[in-house]
Amino acid sequence: MSFVLIPTILCGGAGSRLWPVSREQHPKPFIALADGQTLLQKAFLRGASIAEVAEVLTVTNRELLFKTEDNYAEVNAENKGLSFILEPFGRNTAAAAASAALYVQKRHGNDALMLVLAADHLISKPSAFATAVKTAAELALQGKLVTFGIQPRQPETGYGYIEAQGNTVLRFVEKPSIECAQEYVSSGKYLWNSGMFCFSAGTLIQEMKAHCPDVMSAVEACLLQSREIEGAGYTQLDLDKNTFATVPDISIDYAVMEKSASVAVVPCDIGWSDIGSWTAMGELGEQDASGNTIEGETVLHDVSGCYIRSEDRLVGAVGVHDLVIVDTPDAVLVADKNHVQGVKQLYNNLKKRNHQAYKIHRTVHRPWGTYTVLEDGDRFKIKRIIVKPGQSLSLQMHHHRSEHWIVVRGAAQIINGELELFVSTNESTYIPAGHKHRLTNPGVIDLVLIEVQSGEYLGEDDIVRYDDIYGRC
Repeated sequence: MSFVLIPTILCGGAGSRLWPVSREQHPKPFIALADGQTLLQKAFLRGASIAEVAEVLTVTNRELLFKTEDNYAEVNAENKGLSFILEPFGRNTAAAAASAALYVQKRHGNDALMLVLAADHLISKPSAFATAVKTAAELALQGKLVTFGIQPRQPETGYGYIEAQGNTVLRFVEKPSIECAQEYVSSGKYLWNSGMFCFSAGTLIQEMKAHCPDVMSAVEACLLQSREIEGAGYTQLDLDKNTFATVPDISIDYAVMEKSASVAVVPCDIGWSDIGSWTAMGELGEQDASGNTIEGETVLHDVSGCYIRSEDRLVGAVGVHDLVIVDTPDAVLVADKNHVQGVKQLYNNLKKRNHQAYKIHRTVHRPWGTYTVLEDGDRFKIKRIIVKPGQSLSLQMHHHRSEHWIVVRGAAQIINGELELFVSTNESTYIPAGHKHRLTNPGVIDLVLIEVQSGEYLGEDDIVRYDDIYGRC
């Protein structure tokens, strides 16, 4: 059986139930597990390991491109070809699948198969997954829209279900009550809907034109206005913001899978989990003698059944049981294990208040490197900035703040008004408000500097870009 297969990773969503580690600009796929790999990296390796892969296609928000590229660079040892479809904002999975199908059709033809994977799922049985993909590909080559149905391990109210007979889908069922879920599992006729799919580009386009023509026509119009960049083993399709806004916001399940007569399912036991809560995350690690799962440094006394995660600080706990404790540099979560689904309400509350803790961490990734807010006070802010070798910030200007840069490692090439200078370790330069300036790392090691901002307004939106190698002007 010979065919072209394109793993298509959908990397979106907020992962609000995994706050405070998951944020809008650092969502769930970028959470690292105990082995150091992120969920996104695991999804990439899962898709790239299939022998027939021509390239790995990722659909994600344009703000996450550089973070995604950095994730892939760490694990793409075989130098698989990469392609990206960049959305200006989320528009649900039907829009993502449609744009991916049109892209694959254009580059590889109608018969090319797409293996649609979520970026934030975990699969612990790779051999079983490979077998399921082979079966799905055989069905997809017969013109089927194939979904992967997971053998349920227990009643779950957070998943959709598929009533199936062999590979035949009898019906899709919405997230049920606990009573219905218990009946579904007991009957042996139902599977969890995993949100993973396999189909040919041509079949999906044909079925979407039949069942959700408004989605398909809007995406086709968007692609006509979108910019494509192509290089050796790399393609980037940047979707046009104005036309993409006209695409209906609907899932691929509602738009086509639940309507089409060409749907098939592959029942499988692949060790699948969508890791939808901190309790599920805690179940992935090893437990100590008291049933605690620990990630980070802790000191405990009379503590049992807890999941404790800390990135930097020592966490002490006394006399607590069945809690989730998650510590990050700017936020701490404490939750009863039986109420972890309510974490989403905290996230939504922060978003409603426009509190930065829903959106970003203190360390923020940029295409050139990272910055970390060390202190944020009245009329001043202190950052640690790391610029990767050969990278450069935009040529920019601030209206309301001045900046003082102190190099602590490496050497910086700096434009400061009319001056161009090199600043080495233990040297500094001052940039008054209103001065055009640019920071570049001409060296082969990371450039590390401390930036001290002062002024009446220190928001990240006080920036005027004149030139940018990353196309952000």
